[in-house]
Amino acid sequence: MRPFLSPTGGEPQWAAEATHGVGTAGIRSADLETAPLRSFVTVVRAGGISRAAATLGQAQPALSQQVRKLERTVGRPLLHRSPSGVPPTRAGEELLPYAERILSLSAQALTETGRVLTGRCGVGLLEDLAASQLPQALADLARLHPDATLEVLSMSDAAMREAYDTGRVQLVLNEVAAIPGPPRRTVRHPLVWAIGQGMDVAADPLPVVPFSDTCS
Repeated sequence: MRPFLSPTGGEPQWAAEATHGVGTAGIRSADLETAPLRSFVTVVRAGGISRAAATLGQAQPALSQQVRKLERTVGRPLLHRSPSGVPPTRAGEELLPYAERILSLSAQALTETGRVLTGRCGVGLLEDLAASQLPQALADLARLHPDATLEVLSMSDAAMREAYDTGRVQLVLNEVAAIPGPPRRTVRHPLVWAIGQGMDVAADPLPVVPFSDTCS
């Protein structure tokens, strides 16, 4: 008996499996390469070696070698080879969803790490954020995406909402209550009062200076 984990999660299921005389001591750790996985998935989805080879632009012998390499890695046959076709074996059916997930994650990782931003993006934010957080953010943007242009506009809440509604800015950094629409990401910053060590607030109170009426 061995546990079979569903590729979509959930509790493990137990299934019986013939080991052809090989015990658990013969099981070894191995890496699954993407090229053999892609060949296997394409053969199954295309329904045959020749159609899969045409899809991938490979010669049939090279494609067959990739599938056999994957079979050696997992230690089990993955395809039923017959004149009528090459349907997957039970092991092939079990491997297929994992193989597709691995290929999908590999493509996603390459896309995300290789993504380059271009064009203009207008950003509206409050002045205190512009002074404290903006310099490092601009330096990081210039380093990671040298072809992108960021136009930063420091403005009041009302002006920020108008700029967003008219398309002048595409990104707004502000308090949640002032965001025109549901926020994409929120960050919590604690509010603190800072005074000198020798100051007695009770004996010498200080007036609170608020923002203008157009600011929160």
